[in-house]
Amino acid sequence: MGAVSQANIVCVGSHCGCSIGEDGPSQMALEDLAMFRSIPGCTVFYPCDAVETERAVELAANLTGIRFIRTSRPNTPVIYGNNEVFTVGKAKVVRKSDNDTVLVIGAGVTVHEALKAADELAASGINVRVMDPFTLKPFDAEAVIANANAVGGRIVTVEDHYPEGGLGEAVASAVSLQRNIIVKKLAVPRIPRSGPSEALMEMFGIDHKAIVAAVKEIGNY
Repeated sequence: MGAVSQANIVCVGSHCGCSIGEDGPSQMALEDLAMFRSIPGCTVFYPCDAVETERAVELAANLTGIRFIRTSRPNTPVIYGNNEVFTVGKAKVVRKSDNDTVLVIGAGVTVHEALKAADELAASGINVRVMDPFTLKPFDAEAVIANANAVGGRIVTVEDHYPEGGLGEAVASAVSLQRNIIVKKLAVPRIPRSGPSEALMEMFGIDHKAIVAAVKEIGNY
């Protein structure tokens, strides 16, 4: 009804995903991105650090219509400088080399897991490119396609959300008409449980270890 009546609303969903840990599955909102992405005209932000969150709030406040900002509970590192410029619908590449073989796309907490995985993989001679989409709607399909082609057409997505309707499906939709691009999706496959954040992310296959395994698997294609 908000979209139909052209409501002007900013919603912030904090403590999202199994990374919230001990609060348990009733508080994890693992379907929120799917819900908000399905609303016509809704802008969906998913920042990964404090700087990006501040910019998301600023941008959302100056837009109209329904806006959703998904924020995270874990104490994540700051990876962006205070002067970094963010634009609605434009992704950021946060790790890149000339020898990348896979594009890893995370969002929120999983950007940091992707960076950990990139460090581990680099130590074994495998280079990956890491992308942070910033907004899931509108979605930077152009950047995804360009960077996927640059690494040989292999994409791994990782999200603290159910498989349906989130980051993985946004990426799959973006490349659906592209030849020679494949996507492996990592997401929370079932209703989680209460527990420490890192333990839950490992248990449900969205931590850096799962990303390393996915990169090695997709590298065979």
